[in-house]
Amino acid sequence: MKTEILNIFTCPNKGEPMESHDYIEALTGLGLAGDRYALGTGSYSKTKLGKRQVTFIAIEAFDKANQQLAVPFLLEETRRNIVLRGVDVNPLVGKMFKIGSVIFKGTELCDPCDWPDKKANKTGFKEAYELKGGLRAEVLSGGMVTRGEMTFQIIE
Repeated sequence: MKTEILNIFTCPNKGEPMESHDYIEALTGLGLAGDRYALGTGSYSKTKLGKRQVTFIAIEAFDKANQQLAVPFLLEETRRNIVLRGVDVNPLVGKMFKIGSVIFKGTELCDPCDWPDKKANKTGFKEAYELKGGLRAEVLSGGMVTRGEMTFQIIE
């Protein structure tokens, strides 16, 4: 299976719609350029900035979760930054990994909450996305993240 970045999303302020990008700069110790967590305007920026620099979700988990819902969520409605194909993100907690030239460290699972339900005016996100909600990560070494096929490597 090929490994690729399907979508890249950012949001400058909490609650605003997610914006799609073909490429974006990952900033060491901050997150994605222009995103709420890199800017310090995210809901949890004051308490967990390091842990919430970038969020990932696997399209395979997204598709599986959506099968449980009467009204499925769109990718941007998950509020995750990077959508991957061919990478199971859950085992990356505590591991350093490289996507292209950028090095990340998985910090914790991105447990689902009620916010996507409220924002999308839908129901069931928290339950359907349990253990499929993705990964939070820190940017250890920045660079460009680009949509499309990519190299992926677990470092440790």
